[in-house]
Amino acid sequence: MSKPIIAIVGRPNVGKSTIFNRVIGDRLAIVEDKPGVTRDRIYGSGEWNGTAFSIVDTGGIEIDGEDEIMKSVRMQAELAVEEADVIIFMVDAKAGLTHADDEVAQMLLRSRKPIVVAVNKVDNFNRRDDIYEFYNLGFGDPIAISGSHGTGIGDLLDAAVELLPEPEEEVYEDDVIRVALIGRPNVGKSSLVNALLGEERVIVSNVAGTTRDAIDTPFEKDGQKYVLIDTAGMRKRGKVYESTEKYSVMRALKAIERADVVLVLINGEEGIIEQDKHIAGYAHEAGKASIFVVNKWDVVEKDDKTMQQFTSMIRDHFLFMTYAPIVYLSAKTKSRLHKLLPVVNHVSEQHSLRIQTHLLNDVISDAIALNPPPTDKGKRLRINYVTQVAVRPPTFVLFANDPELMHFSYERYLENKIRGAFNFEGTPVRIFTRRKSDED
Repeated sequence: MSKPIIAIVGRPNVGKSTIFNRVIGDRLAIVEDKPGVTRDRIYGSGEWNGTAFSIVDTGGIEIDGEDEIMKSVRMQAELAVEEADVIIFMVDAKAGLTHADDEVAQMLLRSRKPIVVAVNKVDNFNRRDDIYEFYNLGFGDPIAISGSHGTGIGDLLDAAVELLPEPEEEVYEDDVIRVALIGRPNVGKSSLVNALLGEERVIVSNVAGTTRDAIDTPFEKDGQKYVLIDTAGMRKRGKVYESTEKYSVMRALKAIERADVVLVLINGEEGIIEQDKHIAGYAHEAGKASIFVVNKWDVVEKDDKTMQQFTSMIRDHFLFMTYAPIVYLSAKTKSRLHKLLPVVNHVSEQHSLRIQTHLLNDVISDAIALNPPPTDKGKRLRINYVTQVAVRPPTFVLFANDPELMHFSYERYLENKIRGAFNFEGTPVRIFTRRKSDED
């Protein structure tokens, strides 16, 4: 099931990023402790009153080579209008209603998307009168907020979440593997889709996806059913998307949310750029099984060390996804294409793998005996029990005397031991430490 998208739009310096960070809370900080995860994020996950959503900070999107502010704002607003389910239009109480705000408002008015106006920098009660001029924008009641003080955020989220569409139920059986192809422009996503389908010539039909603007293509190979998830936007060219690769992130979000397995395409001819990390990082955070697919391998000049060197480069750049296997192929010539689907099947199985509790506790007991948890201010972490609480991704809860004593490096050590015993190739593994209650 796909999470709806809320986009924050507005001219520069109205405080979009501050609000974005408040909405996602400490999720980003947790991820940033891990090596190799990029920091300049423009998207995250939020939840409010039981409703989960993706949130995008358009202020984090930089337009390369162009510093014309209005052009940048207009493009961001265009993108949000096209992609988001609800738009938070941010303005600045201290600056008042500006010409730039009017420009954005005109564009948003032409859309049919629900809009919530957030008037930022209402830092004290005396400034509440400053919001009234924003009624002139024509979007109903503006909501007074303060990013610096955190006031009004709950009211803002109440309004935004109320406007989100009802989630749509998935239409596929459990035995169907949903595969999303993601990657920046020109890595060969369309070519790979065509190669996978063309090889079999058993396209059932292009059915309308379960989410707006999605195109799902079912096919079958060796008795296994698949659905390739693509968004209409990934296939069409628009002036907004040609201007900067960073806009492809929002497209990828929708596909990733609905997938079981994510193929992260990398252009073998060009190598890795920062944008590849952004896109792969979202698949990792969403807890999806992932495979790196190095495309255009036919045009790479090779010797007996080329593949090994490219693999090392991927591992160095994606330290947070060392679990993801790598497949080298050429969508154009179909060279090595036959290797892909068996790996898709394998990581899908690993993503859904459930381990018996007694086996799990044996592995953790051995790991603790081999390398006891370090002490912290004289106190030592004691792990009493471990159990698997979920699959897709495999998720484990450790019950311990004091979760505060669980250091990230020791958690990673335990994850490596679990992987060593049970593999879990291609899937993230999540570990949470909970306090063992006295009744246990």
